[in-house]
Amino acid sequence: MLTIKIIPVLKDNYIYLIHDPVSKQTAAVDPAEAQPVLDVLAENSWQLTYVLNTHHHWDHTNGNVALKQLTGCQIIAPRLEQNIIPGVDRAVNAEDTVMLGTHTATVIAIPGHTLGHVAYYFADNALLFCGDTVFVMGCGRMFEGTAEQMWQSLDTLRQLPADTALYCTHEYSLANAWFALRIEPDNIDIQQRLQTIKQLRKNQQPTVPSTIALECATNPFLRVDHARVQQYLGMEHAAPALVFAELRRRKDLF
Repeated sequence: MLTIKIIPVLKDNYIYLIHDPVSKQTAAVDPAEAQPVLDVLAENSWQLTYVLNTHHHWDHTNGNVALKQLTGCQIIAPRLEQNIIPGVDRAVNAEDTVMLGTHTATVIAIPGHTLGHVAYYFADNALLFCGDTVFVMGCGRMFEGTAEQMWQSLDTLRQLPADTALYCTHEYSLANAWFALRIEPDNIDIQQRLQTIKQLRKNQQPTVPSTIALECATNPFLRVDHARVQQYLGMEHAAPALVFAELRRRKDLF
């Protein structure tokens, strides 16, 4: 089994360390800063093997160069964004794989937030590192892609096995939960999850990981083809991408 360490940084970012206790290899996902990663590595006597970048935004790549210089790690990033991500050693496309010891991560293309955005999916461990495409009860803004692209990316991720643990890279859960409740006020799963999130944040605990099953039950952006969501928006029987676009527009104004 892989060991996951969650490292809160900046205002609301998460960096993840993925460690294989057998091979002793370790990967850092989306390091916004280098020092917090170095601190956790030292605390656990781990060596950094890889940096895995999901997309090019600075708050996911700012620690790349320092980590590479100080640890000799290899930086892996999406091919479509390799020229704007610092320190890239290996560029990956959809369906490429990254090995962490004997554990395989498959690269999934999920454009929308950025055009080259990818996720890293460890199927055998049921782990998904999805950057800024899907959040706990929310999704990322479309800075570069279209609503159709973003919806297709979300739909791709919601097809993964229900027990897949979802690790996103921002702590937006409380605001997302309030928005979800506005869209589906009678959804018991959303009501219960809001209370859980409020308690976790009160105790300064992260709300990640989530699961695909939990997101499908409570995340409005994965539920745009559900009747209650469409009815709230006055878009019964509309194409999912159109419903998604309207939902994202409303979230931007929320």
